[in-house]
Amino acid sequence: MRAREVIVKELEETCARRELYLGQEENLISKKGVQSYSIGTRSIQRYNVDLKVVQDMITKLSQRIRELEAELAGGSPRRAVGVVPRDW
Repeated sequence: MRAREVIVKELEETCARRELYLGQEENLISKKGVQSYSIGTRSIQRYNVDLKVVQDMITKLSQRIRELEAELAGGSPRRAVGVVPRDW
């Protein structure tokens, strides 16, 4: 079992990272994260970062936060279940 201080520190860092990703997602959705280029009559717009990548990372960080909170509460961070198929 890890020390409580280590878990708390990792939880704080993970929460801070998730907040940064949430801010980046907000920027992408509100079009502040879009780069626009124009050459003559042609123009192109693109995101600095793919929105899907940011949303996937938010999901991963939220899952990690739940695991860390479960570990702080004294529970198991993950539950492993084994299934053995049998042919009778």
